[in-house]
Amino acid sequence: MTIAYICELQKFTMIKITLPDGTIKEFEAGASAMDVAMSISEGLARNVLSAEINGEIWDATRPIHEDSTLSLLTWNDKEGKATMWHSSAHLMAEALESFYPGVKLAIGPPIENGFYYDVDFMDYDFSEKDLAKVEQKMKELAKQKLQFVRKEVSKAEALAYFTEKNDPYKLELINELEDGSITFYTQGNFTDLCRGPHIPNTGVIKAVKLLSVAGAYWRGDEKNKQLTRIYGITFPKAKELTEYLEMLEEAKKRDHRKLGKELELFTFSQKVGMGLPLWLPKGTALRERLSNFLKKAQDETGYEQVATPHIGHKDLYVTSGHYEKYGEDSFQSIKTPNEGEEFLLKPMNCPHHCEIYNASPKSYKDLPVRYAEFGTVYRYEQSGELHGLTRVRGFTQDDAHIFCMQDQVEEEFTKVIDLIKFVFKALDFQDYTAQISLRDKTNRDKYIGSDENWEKAEQAIINTTKEAGLNTVIEYGEAAFYGPKLDFMVKDAIGRSWQLGTIQVDYNLPERFELEYTGADNQKHRPVMIHRAPFGSLERFVAVLIEHCAGKFPLWLVPTQVAILPLSEKYNDYCENLSKSLKNYDIRALVDSRNEKIGKKIRDTELEKTPYMLIVGEKEANENVVSVRKQGEGDLGSFALKDFAEMLNKEVEEQIKY
Repeated sequence: MTIAYICELQKFTMIKITLPDGTIKEFEAGASAMDVAMSISEGLARNVLSAEINGEIWDATRPIHEDSTLSLLTWNDKEGKATMWHSSAHLMAEALESFYPGVKLAIGPPIENGFYYDVDFMDYDFSEKDLAKVEQKMKELAKQKLQFVRKEVSKAEALAYFTEKNDPYKLELINELEDGSITFYTQGNFTDLCRGPHIPNTGVIKAVKLLSVAGAYWRGDEKNKQLTRIYGITFPKAKELTEYLEMLEEAKKRDHRKLGKELELFTFSQKVGMGLPLWLPKGTALRERLSNFLKKAQDETGYEQVATPHIGHKDLYVTSGHYEKYGEDSFQSIKTPNEGEEFLLKPMNCPHHCEIYNASPKSYKDLPVRYAEFGTVYRYEQSGELHGLTRVRGFTQDDAHIFCMQDQVEEEFTKVIDLIKFVFKALDFQDYTAQISLRDKTNRDKYIGSDENWEKAEQAIINTTKEAGLNTVIEYGEAAFYGPKLDFMVKDAIGRSWQLGTIQVDYNLPERFELEYTGADNQKHRPVMIHRAPFGSLERFVAVLIEHCAGKFPLWLVPTQVAILPLSEKYNDYCENLSKSLKNYDIRALVDSRNEKIGKKIRDTELEKTPYMLIVGEKEANENVVSVRKQGEGDLGSFALKDFAEMLNKEVEEQIKY
């Protein structure tokens, strides 16, 4: 029976397509997601970029030959955006080949915002000044509405094609693929090795912006050749690109590296080492306030503070599984004069906490046990991946590990959710989504632990988030290697999404460390372990907070709450006494005793983002009052110092009330 005959028979075979709302539609085998969209409405079909078929993302035009579940994906879906940005990378590659014949192309994936392509320009010169012409060519090609055509090829065909094209990067990738799993995509005059999916045609791309040029080692390995990475972004409407570029300009103003320097919070030193931040006095004070804020809340909810060393024996991380996962990518081991004795810089706090739990026998009456630590950990990041405080090599986690019985898991998980919600409220993070990160649906090789334990952990997270009334999304394949987790995705003031705060249920480390407690039945049982970090890491959290509030920290957290501004030098002593008096109310105040005009002092204080200013002249000194100005609100009038202090402290109390 020939393939042509089978295809002919399939034309008359009906398949059932189940839509997200449960509706079942029948189509001839070979129909595509686009056909399904057209059967609903032509307007919907115009907006379809790709489709989820039986849990996999497909081209909207790819034929379906069996009963399937189907979700149509548009620009409003994360996967829809990723499809368009993936196709945009191919469009950029076609434009590049038109200007630079013979250029070698590596990989071009979609990323969180846009796409990039890594390119070996060989003897060609390429810099940011060349982006404009490539961008213009992309727009010209997009207008041609070039179709993306998928073709399955044998490994031999793939190797032959890219051998003729003399592309070593594609050949390396093909050699690692299984025969029968290789596909090409073609649009216009460009063909690429790609698994897809892609948008129906380039006409969907209405607005293009190539953003920057950077260096990137092939496959992320510093031993390989450094390629040129070109970043870009596209949109289906020009208005959306305009809004995005405006957001980028605002983001530059809020850049934590810029504001951190201006506010004297932190610095970096080449002599100390890349990716190792140095906290200046004001930044250290801010860190301490954040730490003490969380410690106070933890004390009220039954946590015990512990402390662990910055290094651990290699065997500790072999036992935990971290060495297997991170060993090659972490720092080199520290060897001692004793043969065979190796230590590693601590990549995680959890193995240490397991050993603290093991230090004494536990009864069911002792559980839950909650250990908390602001522990500094170290993970190697390539120099090109480092970025201010958001990507560093040494960072402090607000780590805690809860050891409890199975029937305590959901209650403990709920308490942690409440703690994270409290932290977000105190820091004015109002817009957030709880991402339930589960295992990949098909690839289970990268996870440790039994299916039974994973299923228990996943269900516990789903149950508690539902009871807490959180706005949730489920992301498959985003779980930690040792357990599922709940990641809080926070939108900042300009709409960017950040992962802050995480809770993870773990049935695996208790097995690996043979953790036990004696139950009411006098038998030994395994506790369940919950990992949680409301901040995630102090470094990253501070970076996001700086950019969220543009350096205008909440009143309870800001380094200087009050600036006292004397109208002239003769009021300096009076102002110093005011500062000392405010200190008795636990208010942080500084006197600006410079010989400057009051207008300049006010402007400088506003630039420093100090929430309150006290203006002091002859009238204030004689009447023993202060004239109060508030950042963003202006003059509030005259106050007795005691009344002002009580007003400020009441504002602080409202912000951090648990």
